[in-house]
Amino acid sequence: MSKSLRMKIVVLGATGQTGLHLVNQALQQGHTVTAVVRNPAKITTHHENLKVVEADIFSAPSLTSHLKGQDVVMSCLGFQASFFSAVTGYTLSMTGVLSAMRENRVNRLITMTSWYTEPNSGTQSPYVIRFLLLPMIRSVLTNMYEMEQVLQKTEDINWTVVRPPGLKNLPASASEFMTHEGYFVPDVSGSSVARGDVARFMLSLLNSNAWLKKAVAITTK
Repeated sequence: MSKSLRMKIVVLGATGQTGLHLVNQALQQGHTVTAVVRNPAKITTHHENLKVVEADIFSAPSLTSHLKGQDVVMSCLGFQASFFSAVTGYTLSMTGVLSAMRENRVNRLITMTSWYTEPNSGTQSPYVIRFLLLPMIRSVLTNMYEMEQVLQKTEDINWTVVRPPGLKNLPASASEFMTHEGYFVPDVSGSSVARGDVARFMLSLLNSNAWLKKAVAITTK
């Protein structure tokens, strides 16, 4: 990677399983990473280009100082499904993030959601996914969808939403990506992807304008 393409990246959700892959791959590629976390002890990576900071992802003022001089915000934030109450973490955190980005004139955002966020998009999915998995995680998918709607109306920030299917706790492969501008990738038999590959795809967007202000469903061949 040429020096000119090295960036200053803020990673949200850096202690999650996908976030850890993202941090480590970004450092390997020569980027400078600021990992915004609730619990700094959860980050065991040490690197001269890594700064770990504690902040409240729901509070714009808490985030603002950490976004100063940054090139891009990358989010792997995840929130637990709940049968008893609505999930709100995706929209609430994004409100704070967008506000802090504007304050610092950071205008590139890459965030992760999932296949099937739109309520009717799973009607063609396999039986087990449609009738067992999707109802279990619907509260999460609904709030992801609400966050995607917030971004669709956001004109002053170059956002990209990356929608992976089920996630496997595996490192990045060299597999080719399949992409589709929609809520899933059609005609794909497998429905899971390595977390390391999701991180690899997210980082590949740093040098591409292909998916600006768009949401892209991904998987690997």
